[in-house]
Amino acid sequence: MEFWQQLHTKLQNKQRVYLLTVIENLGSSPGRKGFKMLITKNGFIFGSVGGGVMEFTLVEEAKQLLQQENPPTFIKKQIHKGNIKDGSGMICSGEQTVAFHYLDSNDISIVEHIISCLQHGKKGTLHLSPTQFDFTSLILENQFEYKINSLEDWYFNEHIGFKETLYIVGGGHVGVAVSELFVKLGFYVVVFDNRENLNTLENNRTAHQKLVINYNDIENYVETSSSSYVAIMTNKYTDDKLVLSKLIKNNYKFLGVLGSKAKLKTMWEVLLNEGVTQEKLNKVHAPIGLSIKSETPEEIAVSIAAQIIQVKNQDKK
Repeated sequence: MEFWQQLHTKLQNKQRVYLLTVIENLGSSPGRKGFKMLITKNGFIFGSVGGGVMEFTLVEEAKQLLQQENPPTFIKKQIHKGNIKDGSGMICSGEQTVAFHYLDSNDISIVEHIISCLQHGKKGTLHLSPTQFDFTSLILENQFEYKINSLEDWYFNEHIGFKETLYIVGGGHVGVAVSELFVKLGFYVVVFDNRENLNTLENNRTAHQKLVINYNDIENYVETSSSSYVAIMTNKYTDDKLVLSKLIKNNYKFLGVLGSKAKLKTMWEVLLNEGVTQEKLNKVHAPIGLSIKSETPEEIAVSIAAQIIQVKNQDKK
């Protein structure tokens, strides 16, 4: 969000800007797909495409090009193997290709569309090509799609917005700590509670949404999706059980419950007697979080984050 807000401010101030984007990386390149940097003629920079002498050289090139009346849009390949053709000056091995897009006040509406998307938890696609800097509501299946046929024939599409949503059921102290950590991890965070005027919920400044609801209606608020993660941590056993019984029949990427082993053992026995299958219960992460002997809300949040990241990335090679 901050990156696009910085770009918006510069364009509103009628500054000419180069947007640098890593559109391909191979090997041990320091810049990864999607890394971005803003550069203005007066030397303002924000973001990074990998750092080091390579980045310094690209920044200087962009500043020089911004002196021109019509700066070009192009891609530049960087090979990190020392002093060779297309070499970046770095010796870390690997390669990366960086797209240079010249932007000015004519592009403000596109940047505003991106910012609005992020502010409202929506999703879309950034399109880059030799002739295009655009943003649409198209949803990509993957984070990136790109193809480089030549210096003049290439495209790069990037998913913009929150790929994953974490639903926290329970707005207490642990919910606050979990919210803070998962916002930093790039999740869209929604917190629910059934208590009016709950101090910890009202003072939660990081969650993207905070809702006071009837837990009987929880299904209406949680999207059944492979990008949905649910952490149940209400203030009492009966509410934990109620929420779990409502959600357990649906498919989410992650469903977990906070609580002691004794409490959860009792809950499992009751749910089995009520007709919930053992197969369904086996898919619930309970007690939620990796076992690291966490005690404080912040430590519990770390254990939950570690487990959810493990689940999120389990299919990655």
